[in-house]
Amino acid sequence: MRKIIRAGALAGAVAALALVGATGAEAAPAAGSLHGCPSGAVCVYPQNAGWNGDRPSLAFYSYGAHNLHNQFGQHYVLNNQTGGATARTCTGADGTGDCQGYLGVGYYVDKDLTPINSILLVRP
Repeated sequence: MRKIIRAGALAGAVAALALVGATGAEAAPAAGSLHGCPSGAVCVYPQNAGWNGDRPSLAFYSYGAHNLHNQFGQHYVLNNQTGGATARTCTGADGTGDCQGYLGVGYYVDKDLTPINSILLVRP
């Protein structure tokens, strides 16, 4: 598993906050920009580009559903929100359909976005 390197990385107990059923999810505290994702945002990085030089292609800030357009294949999705907010990926538009897991603060997942049509930012 890849670690997000950051001073004061959270201990193994935080692993329980990972996206359910996801592989490659890792933890670090969300404070300030993380891999170019501003504090308070959930970011999506370009297809098959890893962290893309710390330049996300999408950033979402407000709670609720955010529809995705033309996002196919593997993308990193990083939750850099604060205060315990989570993120979910959903197969339907507007946060409907099969909404998968809860991506905790400071975690990312390498996710196939082909079947995903929205990302839901969930208030703690």
